[in-house]
Amino acid sequence: MSIILRWVFVAVVIALFAGVMYLKTPAPAQLDAAAAIEAAKAYDARIIRDAYGVPHIYGARDADVAFGLAYAHAEDDWRTIEEVLFFARGELAERAGKDAAITDYLVRAMGAMDAIRVRYDTDLSAETRGLAEGYAAGLNLYCAEEKTRCAPGAAPVTGYDIVAGFATRTPFFYGLDDHLTKVNEGDIELAQLGTQLREAFLNVPRGFDIGSNAMAVAPGRSADGHTRLMVNSHQPYTGPVAWYEARVKSEEGWDMIGGIFPGAPLVLHGAGPALGWAMTVNKPDLVDVYQLDIDDADDPAQYRFDGEWRDFDVKEIEFRVHLWGPFSLPVKRKAYSTVHGPVFLTDRGAFAVSYAGHDEIRTIEQYYRMNRAENYSEWRAAMEMLAIPSLNVVYADGDGVIAYYYNAALPVRAEGVDWSKAQDGADPALTWKGLRTLNDVPQVVMPASGYVVNANHTPFESSADADNPNPENFPPHYGVDTRTTNRGIRIQTLYGGDASITGEEFVTYKMDDVYAEDSRVMELVNTLVQTSEEEAGDLSGAIAVLRAWDGAVTTDNRSAALAILTAQRARGYLLNDENAETPDYLSALHETVEELETNFGRLDPAWGEVVRLKRGDVSLPLNGGPDTLRAVYPSSEDGYPMKAVGGDTYILYADWSGRNDVEIKTIHQFGAATLDETSPHYADQAHIFAAEEWKTPPMALDALLEEATMDYRVGR
Repeated sequence: MSIILRWVFVAVVIALFAGVMYLKTPAPAQLDAAAAIEAAKAYDARIIRDAYGVPHIYGARDADVAFGLAYAHAEDDWRTIEEVLFFARGELAERAGKDAAITDYLVRAMGAMDAIRVRYDTDLSAETRGLAEGYAAGLNLYCAEEKTRCAPGAAPVTGYDIVAGFATRTPFFYGLDDHLTKVNEGDIELAQLGTQLREAFLNVPRGFDIGSNAMAVAPGRSADGHTRLMVNSHQPYTGPVAWYEARVKSEEGWDMIGGIFPGAPLVLHGAGPALGWAMTVNKPDLVDVYQLDIDDADDPAQYRFDGEWRDFDVKEIEFRVHLWGPFSLPVKRKAYSTVHGPVFLTDRGAFAVSYAGHDEIRTIEQYYRMNRAENYSEWRAAMEMLAIPSLNVVYADGDGVIAYYYNAALPVRAEGVDWSKAQDGADPALTWKGLRTLNDVPQVVMPASGYVVNANHTPFESSADADNPNPENFPPHYGVDTRTTNRGIRIQTLYGGDASITGEEFVTYKMDDVYAEDSRVMELVNTLVQTSEEEAGDLSGAIAVLRAWDGAVTTDNRSAALAILTAQRARGYLLNDENAETPDYLSALHETVEELETNFGRLDPAWGEVVRLKRGDVSLPLNGGPDTLRAVYPSSEDGYPMKAVGGDTYILYADWSGRNDVEIKTIHQFGAATLDETSPHYADQAHIFAAEEWKTPPMALDALLEEATMDYRVGR
């Protein structure tokens, strides 16, 4: 071999070696197991699992309880917690590949972790930091005890990671993903942002729109003088925002039971001896878009604002995208920001986005203060933080106080502007001037009618007419949404139509499975029923089935499946969406008929044959459908019968007969063991849930010990 060829060969080998080294995924940070086990000794938590495997965590300090909560939740659902950690860090693509690359880019561009690193010690109280760090220590201990439990790089977990889980997720509850999709319309890559973020964040079928119900009655509206609260969030059955039930109790005074998302170190809504609250999704307008005048479309350095050119804030974002085996592609992209917020460079121009929750790291702080509140005054003081940028909240307590808040971090905007359109990014008059206060949002506190309700519908129908907020006090630039839902109609009919509600009625109304006559579903049915024979053609039999429907969704109803699946096909999951384009009902009906006849051999199968609660070997029929108070959202992605994938999940009912005198009942659609198919608690609540029954968690220690299935101290 000549000298030249030898050198060529050497050069090729070097190039190949360099390429391999370039693409080889660096080893992730390693958890020091011995250090994690040693750090865990600073905490002491006792976990007692009740008859249904639900963890009741006891500790001297709140931080001890958070530590124990992390460990218990990890035992039941570690893989989902792990997914949340990677999402919050912007590290999904290194494991999931190119489909997660855009998600990582946006999470990093939003800059939550940057803000946390700067303001962790100043914006969060020592107690809140202790809570986050105790929770992180519990996760680290779980990973340290057995090497194969956790994916490489998942641990060590820090308090920063726990706070980031809140900061990165909260804007998606009010629909930031929808706005990002619209901003990037025309840019194929960036337009995927909304869809991919929603799927990564919610883990639900495309088109699924989460909702919830919340109701409270004061002593004056109860037949027995009690105060009652219903916590009824509609979430996906599995994934990053699926509910997990836990009880937390410390000697420092923290005492709550309720729903918890994977990665959250405290109760997000539930009840304790003194008070409780329920949350539902609202859609205030908390996002504004600004079109920018920039100096260079391909490589911008400046944008025009207030009559002058300003430099962009630019940061280099680096992450890796999995290719195959141990190899991943390192990616570097610039992220631009202006006085308005993050910037997106699209084929239609450059746009900046202002959104509520940007750089807000105190969400965990607000939730913690709500958890620790002992009365309405303390709880409302926590709400005044507005660090939770959206979500309706219904409150009740043992003193007989009830309240409803259209919670929203409303920006102070210029009046007389059509904020549904992109604004001139160079005009300083159009920038946000801070946020409004809690006093500025629609709310109802201690109404004379004695009830407050919300089912993701307009805040101006949250109580009786005389008690409702006046729409004239909330002009368009406030951004308050005024949509309606079938549940909003029915909730007013039932709770608003009964002046003396018994405990049994309070629960029965929540399980209502009827579509109101003026709902979108019944509008569709009534329109189809009026179709002429000539227009109907071979659909006349299907129309006869619809004509026989009473609007109820019970397991034995033989018209419900045809009506609801036609409505879903025509209007999407949110059946009452007023903004939906007028669909072709006959085409939707024709496709649904084909679907039912192909998969069930008839066009009128019973609802209970079509939609099932599936969990392992369990398959049960359910009353209820999309946008009924007994909410059930089916999907055919896994075949037929269709699988219920969301809707009613964890439900909590609290009944106060006086101060600190509360009876609590709960139910979960599956059970405490979220992922462990071998656990007796993987589906032990499914039959109770399908039967619309309840379990009573033991709130006193002696009662808990009588039925305990496990009793252990973490790390001891």
